[in-house]
Amino acid sequence: MHVTYLDGRSSPLAASSVSPFHPRSAETSSLRLARPTADLRNGTTNHPPRLQPVTAKILSGKEPAQAIKDEVSERVAALGKRVGLATVLVGDDPASEVYVRNKHKAAADVGMYSYDKHLPTETPQEEVEALVRNLNADPAVDAILVQLPLPEGMDPDAIIDLIDPGKDADGLHPHSLGLAVLERRGAVPATPQGIMRLLDFYDIETEGKVAVIVGRSRLVGRPMGLLLGAKAANATVLNAHSRTVDLPAVTAMADILVVATGSPGLVTAKGVKEGAVVVDVGINRVDGKLVGDVDFDSVAEVAGAITPVPGGVGPMTIASLLLNTVGLAEARAGTAG
Repeated sequence: MHVTYLDGRSSPLAASSVSPFHPRSAETSSLRLARPTADLRNGTTNHPPRLQPVTAKILSGKEPAQAIKDEVSERVAALGKRVGLATVLVGDDPASEVYVRNKHKAAADVGMYSYDKHLPTETPQEEVEALVRNLNADPAVDAILVQLPLPEGMDPDAIIDLIDPGKDADGLHPHSLGLAVLERRGAVPATPQGIMRLLDFYDIETEGKVAVIVGRSRLVGRPMGLLLGAKAANATVLNAHSRTVDLPAVTAMADILVVATGSPGLVTAKGVKEGAVVVDVGINRVDGKLVGDVDFDSVAEVAGAITPVPGGVGPMTIASLLLNTVGLAEARAGTAG
């Protein structure tokens, strides 16, 4: 597998390489009797008995995120100019405020300058749109991120569509998504890009594997399918969602399972093939605790590898935002590889 990034660089993975916790590896197969089977015709998922409980490999996002930050820091220094990231936050959603604050801290850590544009909840849509236009025209700003969700009553599509594609830090502009469809260089949505880098970091092979993505949002589900199904990854992709009939039977077919629905505990062990790689994108607060869309405790006894919540996909999303930002700055400076 070769993973290609915004700057055109690719990271090779030998087609024959197999992660030590991949379903086909000797280490994991020695602990299991057989894989479960899913029959979509009668809606059953059969899990054979296990020899013993299996503890999944934990795919922490902290180490690969730091590797990306180190790379970005070097590229920022090599540019010889200030790299500017502007964030637009409308309203006082506590989670969004935390996300934006973390993004600014991460930007400072790699030598970027960040512009924090925080508007009140009652700000008219026209004023937000005017701000985006001003940031488009500001030569000090290399990348723009509009923090989602926006307050009720606002049209996020209209605002995202106003971002200059050459400053699209989150890779959500229709132009950016169109480039992803065509497998051409451009800003890639941060979370899917981060997941690809996570799989790359842990030497998880995608070629020829069945990848099931639960979720169909523009932020994660749809672009995730594009990246895993692209020639650089060569997975066979199935897109499911929270209303898929007999979802466990569908997810149980996955060698690689990515869940991004915002539904706490949606996926349980019943819907996971033994030895599968499970990527949990969900971040939900339940009884004061952060949990994912995957029932971690039960799935960890079935999966070969799983991302934690928090500490899994989250750090990769922020790191990939920085990767997009420096790539956009390089393109504006005419130094992109």
